[in-house]
Amino acid sequence: MKVSPPDQTPEWDSWIDEEAPEQSSEQSSRSLNPGNAPPLPAPPLVLVETAFLASTAALLWLVNYYFPVGPLLRICFPIPIALAYLRSGSRAAWMTALVATLLLTVLMGPTRSLLFIMPFGVLGVLLGVCWRRNQGWERSIVLGTLLSSIGLFFRIWLTSILLGEDLWIYVTVQVKEFLAWVFLKVGLLIQPELWIIQLCALGLILLNSLIYLFTVHLLAYLLLERVGNPIPAPPDWVQALVET
Repeated sequence: MKVSPPDQTPEWDSWIDEEAPEQSSEQSSRSLNPGNAPPLPAPPLVLVETAFLASTAALLWLVNYYFPVGPLLRICFPIPIALAYLRSGSRAAWMTALVATLLLTVLMGPTRSLLFIMPFGVLGVLLGVCWRRNQGWERSIVLGTLLSSIGLFFRIWLTSILLGEDLWIYVTVQVKEFLAWVFLKVGLLIQPELWIIQLCALGLILLNSLIYLFTVHLLAYLLLERVGNPIPAPPDWVQALVET
């Protein structure tokens, strides 16, 4: 007479980064979190937090699209995904970004969901990696600035394909008019060359991304410490500015 094997319960290990060995919960927490990293939550809690943070990220994008309130909500776009990384690791962060993108695909269409995942979804994962590894603000801001600038070029490229027009030409025209106005104010009657205009456009994009990443770090520093997942301390001059 054959005895049927007992039913196998579903494993939750796919929601966390490492496979949990058979040991006590205290020993498992220490093995999964070397150093001073915060302990990973239980797998069912990771599932709930992932769904909640994904819906929060999608809701922020949705509200900002239909009811824009300036850059206020835009600063918050990568923070839910970065928080998922701080609390539960890389796999939960990628799942948060993916689920938020799928929600936006259903609600707004695939085009706008692509504009969310690149750069804001990937940016949230990148910031989570830097913050969980206690990287300094300088490193995370520089990496985030590069990724955010690439995301802006991706937005220009995708929108140009959908509209059938090269929006980079529009950007260069606007920068050319701005430089002509600046030269007129300082009394220089010169016409900037094309490579100077494009270089200035690239510099303005990098400057815009740099300011954006600094404000994201500042908001995360003030907000995430209140929920028990602080990011690395800012430079001294930033901390003095915040305390004042």
